Amino acid sequence: MKRRQFIKKAGAAGAGIIAIPHLVPMFNRSGANDQVVIAIAGIHSRGAQLADEFASIPGCEIRALVDVDNRYFDAVSEKVTQLQGSKPLHLTDYRKALDDKDIDAIVIATPDHWHAPMAIEAVKAGKHVYVEKPCSHNPYEGELLVEAFRKYRKLIQMGNQRRSMKVCQQMVQEIGEGVIGNVYLARTWYTNNRMPIGFGKVVPVPEYLDYELWQGPAPRMPYRDNIHPYNWHWFWHWGTGEALNNGTHEIDVARWALGVTYPLMVTSLGGRFHYVGEDDWECPDTQMITYEFQNKKMITWEGRSCNSYDLSGEGRGVILHGTKGSIVFLSDKYKVYDAENKLIRDVKAETQPGTDPTNTRDPGLGAAHTLNFIEAVRGREQLNSPVDEGQKSILLCQLGNISLRTGSTLYINQDTGYVMENAEAERLWRRDYEPGWKPKV
Repeated sequence: MKRRQFIKKAGAAGAGIIAIPHLVPMFNRSGANDQVVIAIAGIHSRGAQLADEFASIPGCEIRALVDVDNRYFDAVSEKVTQLQGSKPLHLTDYRKALDDKDIDAIVIATPDHWHAPMAIEAVKAGKHVYVEKPCSHNPYEGELLVEAFRKYRKLIQMGNQRRSMKVCQQMVQEIGEGVIGNVYLARTWYTNNRMPIGFGKVVPVPEYLDYELWQGPAPRMPYRDNIHPYNWHWFWHWGTGEALNNGTHEIDVARWALGVTYPLMVTSLGGRFHYVGEDDWECPDTQMITYEFQNKKMITWEGRSCNSYDLSGEGRGVILHGTKGSIVFLSDKYKVYDAENKLIRDVKAETQPGTDPTNTRDPGLGAAHTLNFIEAVRGREQLNSPVDEGQKSILLCQLGNISLRTGSTLYINQDTGYVMENAEAERLWRRDYEPGWKPKV
């Protein structure tokens, strides 16, 4: 679809159509009909945690686990079986889950290049979707995903879990009520201590991996020994770098708190600074992004993948500055300071026994978000992060990467979010696809 056609359709739809699918009840009776049957695609790492979360929700059944790497089935299947009392199917090809009429929803925790194509096919097949961030590999896929959400009227929740955290919701509400006055600057960051990944060697595809299906929509490349299962994050062909791997969370909170959408300008600097010449990591390990919005508001993001020196005592967070004070938000808590930097409130989340929401890999952090999705499928709640809202934050991160890769400041159309008068940036708006795999709404 051409851009002006997409804009015209989206504009004509308006805010009303966005709200309609959020509250459409899927089930009309209580009891057995409240059962929600799902499949989880991508069960390594984050997918395994999502399996724990969904299997722990009463009335939610994981009917199938889907992965192209058969090494992960046994451990995840055993845990799911313990939690729900029935063993899930093991599927290599996600299309079998789409064909299963008993499955109501697909949970997607695959590599980034699969997020939008798989989600689009899922809603076309009549399934609801929970898709992990970043939900799209590039801005063009984000457009398609939002179009599919509106066209097929199936729920699509993005996995930016802070949208369902009560402490974060409370903070945003307080900001809206003026607790620190007019908020004009949000500083966000993420740090880690990732090791070099070496130089990948072309080797035979392991017998446990369906590499053809792993590549899916991405143009074909020989299998290398330092890509799967995690380091694909650092190659533009499949991944999106740290800005979308982790920066999505804090940048989303900042955009939410400031009440902004499209920036006026985006500037990013950085690169592979820490392990120069020691591996074939392509994305930046050190990156700064600056966003300027209308009404004199700014967001900054600092990403350090290979230097874990903390800011404000934690490796990730958001600091919000306003005309009457500041707020420091750190994962599951926030502190409010007045204009003289005096602490006036210290708010901490209430947690369930045995969970540690300060640990982003603990199921406790995302449990409210997955529950919100299931309750929305049942028609009892609205989605806390429908994809048409979540993709706005993802676009910020994608624009940061485009600015970095082109070495230019991007000027953004305020009505559409598109880059203006920058041919090189335009070329990075979308990707090439393997013939026959281009996503279509």
